[in-house]
Amino acid sequence: MPAKPIRILVVDDHFMVRMGLSSSLAVEPDIEVVSEAGSGEIALEAYRKHHPGLVIMDLRLPGMSGIDCIAALLREFPEARILVLSTHSDEEEIYRAMQAGARGYVIKTIVREELLRAVREVHRGGQYLDPIVRTHLAERQSRRSLSTREVDVLRLVVKGFGNKEIARVLNIAEVTVKLHVSHIFEKLEVKDRTEAATVALRRGIIALE
Repeated sequence: MPAKPIRILVVDDHFMVRMGLSSSLAVEPDIEVVSEAGSGEIALEAYRKHHPGLVIMDLRLPGMSGIDCIAALLREFPEARILVLSTHSDEEEIYRAMQAGARGYVIKTIVREELLRAVREVHRGGQYLDPIVRTHLAERQSRRSLSTREVDVLRLVVKGFGNKEIARVLNIAEVTVKLHVSHIFEKLEVKDRTEAATVALRRGIIALE
Protein backbone atom coordinates (compact mmCIF):
# COMPACT_ATOMS: atom_id res chain seq x y z
CA MET A 1 0.00 0.00 0.00
CA PRO A 2 1.52 3.35 -1.06
CA ALA A 3 2.40 5.87 1.64
CA LYS A 4 0.04 8.77 2.16
CA PRO A 5 1.15 11.92 0.32
CA ILE A 6 2.58 14.93 2.13
CA ARG A 7 -0.39 17.30 2.39
CA ILE A 8 0.79 20.90 2.06
CA LEU A 9 -0.67 24.34 2.76
CA VAL A 10 1.12 27.08 0.79
CA VAL A 11 1.06 30.56 2.38
CA ASP A 12 2.25 33.54 0.32
CA ASP A 13 0.63 36.89 -0.43
CA HIS A 14 1.60 36.78 -4.13
CA PHE A 15 -0.84 34.76 -6.24
CA MET A 16 1.71 33.96 -8.97
CA VAL A 17 4.20 32.67 -6.38
CA ARG A 18 1.54 30.45 -4.79
CA MET A 19 0.43 29.15 -8.16
CA GLY A 20 3.98 28.44 -9.36
CA LEU A 21 4.99 26.78 -6.12
CA SER A 22 1.83 24.69 -5.91
CA SER A 23 2.18 23.55 -9.53
CA SER A 24 5.82 22.62 -9.03
CA LEU A 25 5.10 20.61 -5.89
CA ALA A 26 1.94 18.91 -7.14
CA VAL A 27 3.74 16.95 -9.87
CA GLU A 28 5.57 14.96 -7.19
CA PRO A 29 3.81 11.63 -6.51
CA ASP A 30 4.29 11.92 -2.74
CA ILE A 31 3.05 15.52 -2.44
CA GLU A 32 -0.45 17.00 -2.49
CA VAL A 33 -1.15 20.74 -2.16
CA VAL A 34 -4.43 20.81 -0.25
CA SER A 35 -4.85 24.57 0.16
CA GLU A 36 -3.33 28.00 -0.43
CA ALA A 37 -3.55 31.20 1.60
CA GLY A 38 -2.60 34.81 0.92
CA SER A 39 -2.57 35.98 4.54
CA GLY A 40 -1.92 34.70 8.04
CA GLU A 41 -5.59 34.89 8.98
CA ILE A 42 -6.63 32.82 5.97
CA ALA A 43 -3.79 30.38 6.68
CA LEU A 44 -5.18 29.71 10.16
CA GLU A 45 -8.64 29.03 8.72
CA ALA A 46 -7.16 26.76 6.05
CA TYR A 47 -5.16 24.78 8.62
CA ARG A 48 -8.25 24.26 10.77
CA LYS A 49 -10.14 22.95 7.75
CA HIS A 50 -7.49 20.77 6.08
CA HIS A 51 -4.99 19.85 8.84
CA PRO A 52 -2.06 19.64 6.40
CA GLY A 53 1.11 17.72 7.21
CA LEU A 54 3.30 20.71 6.31
CA VAL A 55 2.93 24.46 5.95
CA ILE A 56 5.20 26.39 3.56
CA MET A 57 5.16 29.90 4.96
CA ASP A 58 6.28 33.28 3.62
CA LEU A 59 7.05 35.83 6.35
CA ARG A 60 6.07 39.13 4.74
CA LEU A 61 2.28 38.91 4.77
CA PRO A 62 -0.41 41.60 4.94
CA GLY A 63 -1.93 42.04 8.40
CA MET A 64 -0.68 39.18 10.59
CA SER A 65 2.99 38.59 9.87
CA GLY A 66 4.33 35.17 8.98
CA ILE A 67 6.14 34.97 12.32
CA ASP A 68 2.93 35.79 14.22
CA CYS A 69 1.09 33.21 12.11
CA ILE A 70 3.69 30.55 12.96
CA ALA A 71 3.27 31.29 16.66
CA ALA A 72 -0.54 31.26 16.39
CA LEU A 73 -0.57 27.98 14.47
CA LEU A 74 1.65 26.26 17.01
CA ARG A 75 -0.39 27.53 19.96
CA GLU A 76 -3.48 25.95 18.44
CA PHE A 77 -1.78 22.99 16.73
CA PRO A 78 1.47 22.10 18.53
CA GLU A 79 2.10 19.31 16.03
CA ALA A 80 2.18 21.69 13.03
CA ARG A 81 5.32 21.47 10.92
CA ILE A 82 6.30 24.73 9.26
CA LEU A 83 8.91 25.43 6.60
CA VAL A 84 9.66 29.10 5.92
CA LEU A 85 10.25 30.01 2.27
CA SER A 86 11.27 33.66 2.12
CA THR A 87 12.98 36.18 -0.11
CA HIS A 88 14.68 37.60 2.96
CA SER A 89 17.68 36.26 4.85
CA ASP A 90 17.90 38.94 7.56
CA GLU A 91 19.42 37.32 10.62
CA GLU A 92 16.84 38.74 13.02
CA GLU A 93 13.93 37.52 10.90
CA ILE A 94 15.49 34.07 10.66
CA TYR A 95 16.06 33.99 14.43
CA ARG A 96 12.52 35.10 15.24
CA ALA A 97 10.98 32.58 12.84
CA MET A 98 12.94 29.71 14.37
CA GLN A 99 12.18 30.96 17.88
CA ALA A 100 8.48 31.03 16.95
CA GLY A 101 8.70 27.34 16.09
CA ALA A 102 9.50 26.97 12.38
CA ARG A 103 11.38 23.73 11.66
CA GLY A 104 13.03 24.92 8.48
CA TYR A 105 13.99 28.06 6.63
CA VAL A 106 14.98 28.33 2.97
CA ILE A 107 15.43 31.24 0.57
CA LYS A 108 13.28 31.56 -2.56
CA THR A 109 16.37 31.31 -4.77
CA ILE A 110 16.72 27.67 -3.67
CA VAL A 111 16.81 25.10 -6.47
CA ARG A 112 13.79 22.83 -6.79
CA GLU A 113 15.62 19.66 -5.71
CA GLU A 114 16.74 21.33 -2.47
CA LEU A 115 13.23 22.62 -1.78
CA LEU A 116 11.85 19.12 -2.15
CA ARG A 117 14.55 17.82 0.19
CA ALA A 118 13.59 20.52 2.73
CA VAL A 119 9.88 19.67 2.42
CA ARG A 120 10.45 15.97 3.01
CA GLU A 121 12.92 16.50 5.85
CA VAL A 122 10.69 18.90 7.78
CA HIS A 123 7.64 16.70 7.18
CA ARG A 124 9.56 13.77 8.70
CA GLY A 125 10.07 15.86 11.82
CA GLY A 126 13.61 17.01 11.07
CA GLN A 127 15.05 20.46 10.59
CA TYR A 128 16.29 21.98 7.35
CA LEU A 129 18.21 25.25 7.05
CA ASP A 130 19.57 26.76 3.87
CA PRO A 131 23.40 27.08 4.27
CA ILE A 132 23.13 30.90 4.12
CA VAL A 133 20.39 30.80 6.72
CA ARG A 134 22.44 28.51 8.97
CA THR A 135 25.34 30.97 8.91
CA HIS A 136 23.13 33.97 9.67
CA LEU A 137 21.33 32.13 12.44
CA ALA A 138 24.62 31.17 14.10
CA GLU A 139 25.75 34.80 13.97
CA ARG A 140 22.47 35.99 15.50
CA GLN A 141 22.52 33.38 18.27
CA SER A 142 25.94 34.61 19.35
CA ARG A 143 24.54 38.08 20.09
CA ARG A 144 22.54 39.40 23.03
CA SER A 145 18.84 39.95 22.39
CA LEU A 146 17.09 43.30 22.71
CA SER A 147 14.12 43.46 25.05
CA THR A 148 10.67 44.28 23.67
CA ARG A 149 10.92 47.82 25.06
CA GLU A 150 14.40 48.28 23.59
CA VAL A 151 13.03 47.28 20.19
CA ASP A 152 10.24 49.87 20.64
CA VAL A 153 12.84 52.54 21.39
CA LEU A 154 15.08 51.43 18.53
CA ARG A 155 12.18 51.60 16.08
CA LEU A 156 11.72 55.27 16.97
CA VAL A 157 15.47 55.91 16.82
CA VAL A 158 15.41 54.55 13.25
CA LYS A 159 12.64 57.05 12.48
CA GLY A 160 14.89 59.86 13.72
CA PHE A 161 13.09 60.63 16.98
CA GLY A 162 15.04 62.26 19.80
CA ASN A 163 14.91 61.07 23.41
CA LYS A 164 12.25 63.59 24.40
CA GLU A 165 9.99 62.55 21.49
CA ILE A 166 10.51 58.86 22.26
CA ALA A 167 9.60 59.46 25.91
CA ARG A 168 6.39 61.19 24.84
CA VAL A 169 5.38 58.51 22.33
CA LEU A 170 6.08 55.61 24.71
CA ASN A 171 4.84 57.49 27.76
CA ILE A 172 8.01 56.86 29.75
CA ALA A 173 10.55 59.15 31.45
CA GLU A 174 13.28 60.66 29.30
CA VAL A 175 15.93 59.27 31.65
CA THR A 176 14.48 55.79 31.01
CA VAL A 177 14.79 56.36 27.26
CA LYS A 178 18.45 57.34 27.71
CA LEU A 179 19.05 54.12 29.64
CA HIS A 180 17.38 52.04 26.90
CA VAL A 181 19.43 53.78 24.21
CA SER A 182 22.61 53.07 26.15
CA HIS A 183 21.70 49.38 26.41
CA ILE A 184 20.85 49.27 22.70
CA PHE A 185 24.26 50.72 21.79
CA GLU A 186 25.96 48.15 24.00
CA LYS A 187 24.04 45.15 22.64
CA LEU A 188 24.39 46.21 19.00
CA GLU A 189 28.04 47.16 19.58
CA VAL A 190 27.59 50.61 18.04
CA LYS A 191 28.66 54.11 19.06
CA ASP A 192 25.83 56.38 17.93
CA ARG A 193 22.20 56.54 16.77
CA THR A 194 23.03 56.56 13.07
CA GLU A 195 25.08 53.39 13.38
CA ALA A 196 22.37 51.81 15.53
CA ALA A 197 19.75 52.55 12.86
CA THR A 198 21.99 51.17 10.10
CA VAL A 199 22.68 47.93 12.00
CA ALA A 200 18.99 47.54 12.96
CA LEU A 201 17.89 47.74 9.33
CA ARG A 202 20.72 45.60 7.97
CA ARG A 203 20.08 42.78 10.45
CA GLY A 204 16.32 42.98 10.06
CA ILE A 205 15.70 43.93 13.70
CA ILE A 206 13.59 46.79 12.38
CA ALA A 207 11.83 46.67 9.02
CA LEU A 208 11.15 49.79 6.99
CA GLU A 209 7.43 50.58 7.05
